Amino acid sequence: MKKSTAEYGIINKVMPAIVIIPARYASTRFPGKPLCPLKDKPLIQHVYERAAKAKRADAVFVATDNRMIFNAVQGFGGRAVLTSEHHQSGTDRIAEALTIIEETESLKPDVVVNLQGDEPLVRPDMIDDVISLLDDNRADMGTLVKRITSPSEIDNPNVVKALFGPEGFALYFSRAAVPYYRDEGVLKIYYKHIGIYSYRRDVLLKFSKMELTPLEKAEKLEQLRALENGFKIKIKETEFETIGVDTPEDLERAERCLSTYS
Repeated sequence: MKKSTAEYGIINKVMPAIVIIPARYASTRFPGKPLCPLKDKPLIQHVYERAAKAKRADAVFVATDNRMIFNAVQGFGGRAVLTSEHHQSGTDRIAEALTIIEETESLKPDVVVNLQGDEPLVRPDMIDDVISLLDDNRADMGTLVKRITSPSEIDNPNVVKALFGPEGFALYFSRAAVPYYRDEGVLKIYYKHIGIYSYRRDVLLKFSKMELTPLEKAEKLEQLRALENGFKIKIKETEFETIGVDTPEDLERAERCLSTYS
């Protein structure tokens, strides 16, 4: 007998979802990068406008600790929230922003997307994909991966690798080249993590209050805290590539690529 969607964990209602983009001014490697011009717009505006095109996002907000970023977002017609300067991570910042949004706006989303403010080439479809992953009621969080095609990325610790099971649930994330293929002559497949997340509202609020865990401290990967605390992260493979802007050189690369992205 064919299983029902409920037995597979799939729910059939459309859940209210918002996107929150954390954007801080004091980046160590690239101070002030959200405001750096990219094709005559600040970097943060490119990210915001792409997020606003996602079909399943009801609203987009920038969460920032900086008045200049706040004013810039409002200046191009976006919505922004001022948060504390003392957050250790973007997840902590969006958790605070969510509480402010729920107090000041007529919004109480079921799903919150954490979209990095330095991803000007993100596709709206990618945002819809991470939201759709939480249509599976077994999933607490959702995220994306892309198959690695460049051998140089396999051993690069700045490229985070992801392992997941047959139903798409994450097993582990690592800066190391995982899995390790002991036998020669087999097809070696690696997936890199694309750092966009969806959270169920209550999971986000709970997760942001949890202490750092041993694996998270070892790998410096926040998502390992979720796995170590028993949260289930569902993964979808994407064909799209993104470019995170961490340096002025990355900004130049993004500008070269921007004309080829729709």
